[in-house]
Formats: sequence, structure tokens, C-alpha cells
Amino acid sequence: MTNFTTVKNEVPTRPKRAVIIGAGFGGLSLGIRLQSLGFDTLIVERLDGPGGRGYQKRTPDGYVFDMGPTVITAPHFIEELFALERGQPNLDGPDFPPEVLNAPRVTSGESGGLRTREYVKLVPILPFYRIVFDDGTYFDYDGDPEGTRRQIAELAPEDLAGYERFQADAGAIFERGFLELGYTHFGDIPTMLRAVPDLLRLDAVRTLFSFTSKYFQSDKMRQVFSFETLLIGGNPLSVPAIYAMIHFVEKTWGIHYAMGGTGALVRGLVRKFEELGGQIRYGAGVEEIIVTDEWGQPVTNPLSKKVARGVVLEGGERLPADLVVSNGDWANTYLKRVPGAARLVNSDVRVKAARQSMSLLVIYFGFRDDGQPLNLKHHNILLGPRYEALLTEIFGQKVLGMDFSQYLHVPTLTDPALAPPGHHAAYTLIPVPHNGSGLDWTVEGPKLVERVYNYLEERRIIPDLRARLTHSEYITPDYFAGTLDSYLGNAFGPEPLLVQSAFFRPHNRSEDVQNLYLVGAGAQPGGGTPSVMMSAKMTARLVAEDFSY
Repeated sequence: MTNFTTVKNEVPTRPKRAVIIGAGFGGLSLGIRLQSLGFDTLIVERLDGPGGRGYQKRTPDGYVFDMGPTVITAPHFIEELFALERGQPNLDGPDFPPEVLNAPRVTSGESGGLRTREYVKLVPILPFYRIVFDDGTYFDYDGDPEGTRRQIAELAPEDLAGYERFQADAGAIFERGFLELGYTHFGDIPTMLRAVPDLLRLDAVRTLFSFTSKYFQSDKMRQVFSFETLLIGGNPLSVPAIYAMIHFVEKTWGIHYAMGGTGALVRGLVRKFEELGGQIRYGAGVEEIIVTDEWGQPVTNPLSKKVARGVVLEGGERLPADLVVSNGDWANTYLKRVPGAARLVNSDVRVKAARQSMSLLVIYFGFRDDGQPLNLKHHNILLGPRYEALLTEIFGQKVLGMDFSQYLHVPTLTDPALAPPGHHAAYTLIPVPHNGSGLDWTVEGPKLVERVYNYLEERRIIPDLRARLTHSEYITPDYFAGTLDSYLGNAFGPEPLLVQSAFFRPHNRSEDVQNLYLVGAGAQPGGGTPSVMMSAKMTARLVAEDFSY
């Protein structure tokens, strides 16, 4: 069995060269791990800075906006990355050692381990979310069972007994699906089949909303305990109930914020990667992944052995490598960058047939703090009058409905430095169909922005918002399709359906091309910052096995 604790004596005198496409969380996390294994790693990024979906934007008028992820969970994943050193890759041992499982959740002060604090300051956020219902009532979810019971008793007392059963059953799914199987790479059918009996026993393969509905009679409680998959691109009506484990990931380790925004965490990861000897080139989009047959010749026979040899940048520069990893969109990696003759498993037909996650319209705005108290928290979920029907329109019918739900992020309630003095920076995220809808976002985008601003002002979520606005901009699915090169403008990669999970989700080791790997939301285990970091460890293990490190 490969020993991952230290680099083997057989490491060649010339370190193997790795090229990673994309400096998102997946690319940076894997870059750190490959450097610790002993590779020489170059990350090429088509944007002018790091982060990918986690890119941070600074405006001339003094605002700082995280463009994407804002919810940080499982801080020990971050600590593990910052603790890595050259020749000490830490790929052995339990993925959740006792000191992690038994550590009390940090609820005040500074969170994150000792090495994390050298790079970024993490603080816990309470409550995790304020969930505001259409009738104006709200639920502050903080993972505390007593507080949760109290609020259920106020909003839906008939669901108190159901909550206890949900806790027990969702907890069992968390233990098996996350703690035991979380780092499993489902690269073959037998690995998947070994997990199926337990998942069936736990009723983890029915849809999450159906699973939640077994325990809660109230529509409000069904929404509270199922909405979280929307933050990773999953429809609660169709994702498998194994995703109930998200509730326990948050409850076990809390939700955290990086002071300075998620961009501060990205900068910390860049610094760590470069300290380990890694290099990053910005403004370096990849045109093609170089694939040859085993003799170094162009691939003409799709049944022959295919090997990744490096990448060609958009300007024509060729970068040779011993292995290539894509942290880019899974579909476009294969459709646009791997020659068709080199793809049997990930053919055009298979890739285009996969269901992509929904997309987003995100409004980034700044406004004056005029002294009126904001009845908001750091993270807010504003639910519209419809839940199931709205989800069906977004994911199934791919139309814009008459109403919407949104995630409103107000980080300046925690970190005032993200806005000019006396101002707030915020963003609000609205799930919308991806570009398979055929919607013209140059027309629909401005109209939806106006509807959202009307809602926030008329509902007094942010009173007198328009009079207080000092900055406003937005992105649509066209941003994901263009700037982020995401197929159909999806925001989270392949939709996390049962038939697109585990073995059926894109593999981190390419089935078509030797020495080609994937990492990030499009690969296993899936979307969300913690899963992307887990993906990096999975992929690093596969690379270590293949290269005998």
C-alpha cells in the first residue's frame, strides 16, 4: 500500500511538473498538496487574479465584494492545508481524527487553527442564517438544539417530535455519508456498490425534500431543513437525501467568515502555495490540453492509449507537463480542451446529456448607513411565497417566475472594512435557470434587478434602499458562461442528482486520458467550499498513487 506520509526514496531527481488549470479553491488546494508531495506545480489562471468563482472585486469607490462563496465551514480542512510542508503531504491516516471530531465548536472570538491564524483570521458567525419567510416571520438557525426547539415551538409546535427524529436520522447519514465515505473516490462500480446497502438502509437515496417531509408537517420547517443544497447548486426536490448531512456539517463545526472577505482566505492559500515553491500565471487562459498517444504522436485511434503532455495557452504558448489537472468547468474541459478523438467515456454526447446546475443573478451593492437599524444578519435567506413551484420553474421548466427567493449577504455587519465609513457592502443572490433556458439576460437581467430592489425596499428589508444606494452592479448567467467559461452558464457544475453522484459524477482521474485529472465542484464529491477542498485531497491521492509518490 502506498505510504503517503513522506515522499518515497524513489522520487526522481527531477521533480515531476504539474500544470493546474484554474486558481479557484480547488486549484489552489491541490496546488498546495502537489507541492507538499514534491511536484513542481504551475497554476495558469485566465482571470487577472486568483479565486475563480471566489474572485474578490475592489471598486474605485471603496467597496470590496466577494463575487462568489461566502459561507465557510469545516475550518479544520483549511488548517490542514496551511499545515502542509514540502515532503510532508499528510495523505495518510484518518480524515477526521479524534481531535477534529471531539473539538468543541467555536462560537465566539477567533476560530481556525494555529497555522490558519498565520495566514487569515477566521471568526464564527451566529446565527448561521436568518431565514425570512414570505409572511415576515423568521427563523434564526444557529445549530443549537435548544434554540432550534424554542423557535420550532413558536412557529410550528406540531413539528417538535419530528425534529428529534430528523436529528437522529440525519445524524446517521452524516456519520456514514460524510465522516466515513466523504473522502472516498468512487472510481469503479464495486466501490459504489459497497456503499449502496447502507445508503438504502438510511433512506438517503430518496429526494431531500421528500426525506425532510417525513419529519416536518409545516411548510416553514420543510424549507428550513432543505434549502441548504441551493447553496451548492442542488434542487431540494431532486438531490438525494444524503445531502441532509450539510445540516450536520454546519452544526458540528459551525459557519465562519474570513476577515477581509473570502478573498482574504484565497490570498492566504496563494501565499502558502508560493511559499512551498508553486507558481501562478494570471491572464493565462488555456486553449487546449495537449494529448498524444503513448509514442507522443497525435491521437488518431480512439482505442489507443492517450496521455496528457501539457497545455497550450490562448496565445499559442506551449507548456509541457508530466500531468495536467483541470479546476475549470468539467463540461468545457472536455468539450473545448480535449480533442474529440481522445474521448470515449467523456464524449460530446455524454457531456452534453449531463444536467447542469442552475445559474445565478447576483447583485453587488453599497448603501449608506443612515442610522435605521437593519433587521438582518450576516447571512439571510429571503424566501418567496412559493417553494416547490419556484424550484420546478428554475430547474425543470427553466423560466423566470413571478416571484423569487434570494440569499442576502451583508458582511459589513461583521467586517465594516469592506465598505467606506458609514456604508454597508452587500450582495444578494437569486437562483435562476442556466442558459439552456434561452433567456436574453441583456433584457431580463435589468428587469430582475429592479424587481429585487423593489422587494428589498417595499418589504423594508432595507428601508429606503434606492435613496441610500451608492453602488450597484450585477452578474447574470452570461458572466458564468463568458468570464468563468462555464458550460451553459451553470454556477456549480453538474447538478447533484442521484444519477450524477458518487461513481456517476465526473471522476477526478480522467477515464479517457492518462495523467489528466479533475478537481473542484465539477468532480467528486461535488460543489461547496468544503467539498472542493475534499476533492483536492482525493485528487492528490490519485496522483500520488499513479506517480508512486
